[in-house]
Amino acid sequence: MRKILLLMILVLAASCEEIKVKPAVIEASSEENPPSQESWDSKVLFTERSRLKAILYSDHIRMYEEERYKLLDGVRIEFFDGDGNRTSVLTSKRGKTDDITQDMFAIDSVVVVSDSGTVVRTDELVWRNKDEKIVSDKFVSIVSPKEKMEGIGFESDAALKNYTIFNITYHSIMEDKKPK
Repeated sequence: MRKILLLMILVLAASCEEIKVKPAVIEASSEENPPSQESWDSKVLFTERSRLKAILYSDHIRMYEEERYKLLDGVRIEFFDGDGNRTSVLTSKRGKTDDITQDMFAIDSVVVVSDSGTVVRTDELVWRNKDEKIVSDKFVSIVSPKEKMEGIGFESDAALKNYTIFNITYHSIMEDKKPK
């Protein structure tokens, strides 16, 4: 009986095969320089001496710590004055922030709307942190309650109260529509 049991164990052991399981491999990104961090549906506050300057909302942020910048998709920025009142809102399809200067570059379908009704449209602009100015060297269209202007090159405060177009290609004064 022992011999039969030993023979059965040997037959069973010999019939077992080693099964090799290949683990699932997640393909690495094709990016040569992948981001160090990523974030979705983000909200970033910009403050200075406890004063809220701006709030950045982004659908997707890719952070590159070594290079010291962030790439943004689906950008919305709300700007605030010294009293904490919202003055304007910037939207664009893409953007980039410089972590050293804290400058923000808005790219593709850029629109800035002030709370006073002024609208700026351009392909690219920069919010310079050091002087809190919005600037662009691209074609810009500005429509305010008082005028419509177009041209190349632009500078303004974030509230769009004091703006300049450097090379004006079109300018018209809006008619006062109030009854006399």
